[in-house]
Amino acid sequence: MKQKNMAASIAMTFIKYTIYIFIVILLIHLGKGAYSFGYAVLSDDTMDREPGTDVTVTIRSDTSVYNIGKLLQRKGLIREAKVFFVQEFISQYHGDIVAGTYILNTSYTTEEILEVLAQATLGETDENGKIISETE
Repeated sequence: MKQKNMAASIAMTFIKYTIYIFIVILLIHLGKGAYSFGYAVLSDDTMDREPGTDVTVTIRSDTSVYNIGKLLQRKGLIREAKVFFVQEFISQYHGDIVAGTYILNTSYTTEEILEVLAQATLGETDENGKIISETE
């Protein structure tokens, strides 16, 4: 009987420590993912170096910010639509994206892309789509 209790105790201890190890590995994995996502949201990475490649993008008035992100990702302007969604939400251009056809460049940061997509609400632009005077 003692041997059965001893075996059961060892088995329970093994299971308990296995669960602890699994939880630690899961927390490490989740932490890495959260760090990577946060870094992507706050970084100013571009897809290409200057001069980059010009890409024409057409945005309809009924397109959601996430779907705009998916379009930009398909066109090679950004890496992840989810990151774009969050970046737009925390930017000064939140809610200011205007429907239209735009020429964007693969060397633009997300902030520069948002600036161009919100140009109609913010002011005049130069031939490259950059804002040269703000109206607000």
